[in-house]
Amino acid sequence: MDSFFRRNLINCLSGYKSLNLIATKNKKGVTNVAPFSQVFHIGAAPPLVGILFRPHTVKRDTLENILDTNFFTLNHVTPSFYQEAHWTAANWEGSEFEGTGLEEEKKGDFFAPFVKGSPLQLGCSLVETQTLQVNQTVLVIGSIDHIYIEEKGLRKDGSLDLNALETVTVSGLDEYHIGEKLGRLAFPKPGVNPTEL
Repeated sequence: MDSFFRRNLINCLSGYKSLNLIATKNKKGVTNVAPFSQVFHIGAAPPLVGILFRPHTVKRDTLENILDTNFFTLNHVTPSFYQEAHWTAANWEGSEFEGTGLEEEKKGDFFAPFVKGSPLQLGCSLVETQTLQVNQTVLVIGSIDHIYIEEKGLRKDGSLDLNALETVTVSGLDEYHIGEKLGRLAFPKPGVNPTEL
């Protein structure tokens, strides 16, 4: 296959993916923000999140800032700023915040910035990294230390209503979507038909 065609095809095969803006700051105080679709749950106790980075064969500001400072934030994207979120992937000279018009938000004394206007923001610290032998991608595991959620999106049982938060998802490298809830089902049991909650 043509490499461009293959890249697009393979990136779409897993279907819809989560979309997060990862915000960091280097030791000189320069901030960075970039879109990531390879963010996934690792564990709840302790609360851990995983992120896959492309091989560290070229300069990767987000990865290097995390390795140097140990801190980063994850920020959900909404329809009101998904184009700016996409734009952060461009090769900016300075901070992507300044280039795209997204605003930094400081919370307490947490080192890394958050993205203002994001309905769900996580403050994370580095726990572990591994370089995968199969293709040299870098797995970063972070501890979820701070959680900020708009109240409308948090249910009484602790689950999230991503529709209420207007969380944007992504397929492939450049197609953005809004999720539409089909239903919420009770815990599955053998011989018992699934029921709506």
